[in-house]
Amino acid sequence: MNEQERNELEMDEQELDVELDLDDIMKEFGAEEEREVRETSAQELLEAALSEAGVRLGGGEEEIPVQSVGDTVAFAPVEVKADPVTSAEAKADTVAFSPVAVSTDTVSFPPVEEKAEETEEEELGDTLRFGKDDMETIRQAAEQAEPFSEKWEPEYEQPIGEYVPPQPIVFRPRSRLRELKRKLVAGPEKRYYELAELGLGKLQVAIFLCLVIVLISGGALLLHGMDMVREDRMRLMVFGQVFGMLVAALLGSFQLINGGASLLKGRFTSDSLLLITFIACCVDSVVCLMQLRVPYCAAFSLEVMMSLWAEYQRRNTEMGQMDTMRKATRLDGVVKSEEFFDGRPGLLRSEGQVEDFMDHYNQPSVPEKVLSRFMLVGMLVALALGVAGGLYHWDYQMGIRLGTAAMLAVAPATVFITLSRPAAVLERRLHRVGAVICGWRGVTDLRRPVTVPLADEDLFPVGTVKMNGVKFFGSREPDTVVEYATALIVAEGAGLSNLFTHLLDSRNGRHFEVENFRAYNGGLGGEVEGEPVLIGTHTFLKDMGVEVPEGTRVHQALYAAIDGELAGVFAVNYGKNRATAMGLGALCGYRSLTPVLTCNDFMLTESFLRSKFGVNTRRVAFPAHGVRKELAARKPEENASALALTTGEGILGMAFAITGARSLRSASVFGVTLHMVAGVLGLIIVALLAIVGAEELLTAENLMLFELLWLIPGLLITEWTRNP
Repeated sequence: MNEQERNELEMDEQELDVELDLDDIMKEFGAEEEREVRETSAQELLEAALSEAGVRLGGGEEEIPVQSVGDTVAFAPVEVKADPVTSAEAKADTVAFSPVAVSTDTVSFPPVEEKAEETEEEELGDTLRFGKDDMETIRQAAEQAEPFSEKWEPEYEQPIGEYVPPQPIVFRPRSRLRELKRKLVAGPEKRYYELAELGLGKLQVAIFLCLVIVLISGGALLLHGMDMVREDRMRLMVFGQVFGMLVAALLGSFQLINGGASLLKGRFTSDSLLLITFIACCVDSVVCLMQLRVPYCAAFSLEVMMSLWAEYQRRNTEMGQMDTMRKATRLDGVVKSEEFFDGRPGLLRSEGQVEDFMDHYNQPSVPEKVLSRFMLVGMLVALALGVAGGLYHWDYQMGIRLGTAAMLAVAPATVFITLSRPAAVLERRLHRVGAVICGWRGVTDLRRPVTVPLADEDLFPVGTVKMNGVKFFGSREPDTVVEYATALIVAEGAGLSNLFTHLLDSRNGRHFEVENFRAYNGGLGGEVEGEPVLIGTHTFLKDMGVEVPEGTRVHQALYAAIDGELAGVFAVNYGKNRATAMGLGALCGYRSLTPVLTCNDFMLTESFLRSKFGVNTRRVAFPAHGVRKELAARKPEENASALALTTGEGILGMAFAITGARSLRSASVFGVTLHMVAGVLGLIIVALLAIVGAEELLTAENLMLFELLWLIPGLLITEWTRNP
């Protein structure tokens, strides 16, 4: 071996001092002693894990010292003993580790130092060493232990057995529309298609045929009253009248069946009176055939026609209401709030519910109940009058004649439509504006003296107010004028906020806060960036001492002044909405209705509204500025039921529902009263004729004339709901 080879061998032996065989390292760490270095910041968790493993710190079995540095546990570096390698071929199978610094905050591998014969363990303070079995036990105990939590929450938020009320549904436009449509399909739409299957065509045909029968029977009576019917044709005359009555009864069989069903249920309705009248007319017709006397068949046919017309109107009204509801994409309720303004209740808007209408729309009204009881009493009086007349004259045929005439006279023909026709006429009006009234309960509450708050969007909906232009004065920058004016308008929260904000954003302006804000009659004031700013009408700025040059007066404009100097004029156009004008005019047409202005827009003065909408503003209340804010913040009660529902924006639907309810109640009350008076007069006339023995005046012609005379005022009253 030469000198060079000897030097290379010595260098290889020196390199082995820092190189380790890979197999020996794995054997040292895996087979002989498996050591894991762990670090935790929670000393309690470590003690709990050690107690599960049977290891205690500071007592019990052999005490194992642990050095705590801050909140961490440090472990001493481990030195690995390596066997000497004599072959140079081991270079390719070795792994070299560079020294790693030990940190007190992190877990790191300690430096490994190779010794030729044995490994010394250098301790850093107190060292904690774990065996393989101990570490496995600690790991399992740590996995089973519950995670540490500073705030422990129970499994149940409420005690078991205690009622937990359902949480309110968060309003989301799409989910709200989906829920609304689901209710509309299950209620109004389903009912609409049920009525559509029944149809109106059969009723229309029946009404038309009854009208033909009434005209033919009435024409025959007219000929008989003019003595144009010969004696040998009287039997044909009687048969013709009876045949027409039977055909009319066949056409109105549905009403007669309903009347019988109501009697079986213990209720008396107008159809029940019609059924009993038909029986009386049939009996009287037999007597007329024996006496060759003209029966009262024409009057009965007229009543059947009116009864069919009433059924047609009721069905058509219900279909219209269901059609209005099923097409709704939004539903607002009109709710009554007590002590709203000046000691009077107010009608506020709230979120409408389908149940508010479906649960009340078909409930019998008070006039309907009163009319049914009157008909029952009138029928009993008519029967008693017939019995008394028969006994008085000792003639049963006379008693039948008196009883039949009294039964027809107690209920004139228009009594059948006195409630149905006003509702049908009103429904056609409300259907055009997308509104319905929630039954007679809504009619009763809406007819009382109330106040109706009007907000900015009620008078001028979105899109009706536009900016026509801006003119600047003085030395101020145009952007500064717009920024300061917008700051005051936004601070007030008036209806012009969106308009001025859009103008400011279009100029990339800045938004400022207002200090010492104050609202005046006709304008606003405050400090913006330390400068006094005023904005309002032309009259307001002049009253505040701002010099306004001649020729700058603009119709419907806002004047802005900065530091007492006119800085800009904003021309605003308030567009007239036809629906708003109609609704406001309807509200101002009733003395017991008081529209209350809750608008923050100082431009909406009494003279402005009068010139814009042409209404009588003397019935409109203009509260002070502070009172308006309080009224605008009022909310209806959560569980309050809606008196009416609207499906459109603006005040037209609400106004027509309120005024329509008042006209419907008036028409119903006056109509029932009129027919009750007519029935009482009819009974009195029949009784007087029976007493004086002038029963020959109880002819079919005179009874038909009595029916036609009361037909005129009855129809006129039912027209009251046609106009607001």
